[in-house]
Amino acid sequence: MSSDGKSATKFPKIHAALAQAGFASRRKAEALITAGQVTVNDQRAHIGQRVNPAQDIVKVEGKVIPLQAAKPYLLLINKPTGVVSTTHDELGRPTVLDFLHQEVTKNDPDLAKELQAVRLYPVGRLDLDSEGLMLITNDGSLAQKLTHPSFESLKTYEVVVAGRPTFKALNHLERGVRLKEGYTAPAEVNVIQTGTEQSILEITIHEGRHQQVRRMCERVGYPVVRLTRTKMGPYSLDDLDGQSYKKI
Repeated sequence: MSSDGKSATKFPKIHAALAQAGFASRRKAEALITAGQVTVNDQRAHIGQRVNPAQDIVKVEGKVIPLQAAKPYLLLINKPTGVVSTTHDELGRPTVLDFLHQEVTKNDPDLAKELQAVRLYPVGRLDLDSEGLMLITNDGSLAQKLTHPSFESLKTYEVVVAGRPTFKALNHLERGVRLKEGYTAPAEVNVIQTGTEQSILEITIHEGRHQQVRRMCERVGYPVVRLTRTKMGPYSLDDLDGQSYKKI
């Protein structure tokens, strides 16, 4: 019997249970539920439904998903350019999971074998032409804390821009830039180096809009030449000690 109702409020909501089990992030789980691809005891699931992980049978696309919490994995990677930050790419481009598998197989075959049975996914995104710190995990709760706007998790980028930004442009970046979907939240901006042709900025934000830093810089007249994420929440690119990945 499904654990949906007032008497079962101690049980997790289904999207949270799927995330805790390492199946997918909460956002992805919600999308699957909305699309009708999730059932509880062979009945279509709905957003907000609660389940008893020890009793209810949950399926995604007809496949039973064990809801007991999986062993948590967290890996940091230094994503290179030319790699997409998704689990699959319809154009056949290498993904961050392909990159991770390649690097782990080369350096730690035992870990590579262990990870084959784990459903991993990236936390947050970096576009194709950006590089730097990304997190790969099967921990839905961690992914939620690092990506959901309500947690305001900080992300720091080293940004090489064309030209020498004026004080006015820097102040504009700090106060908030008007993009097509509205103003960005205030950012922390530090000037690392300036030059007539290129300058280096350090920009810290807590939002996660699509290509946000690139669009912010473009909007104030200084397009991005190179973008590297150096920090994400409590994690830093320095934690990798110059390696391509690190298991936390």
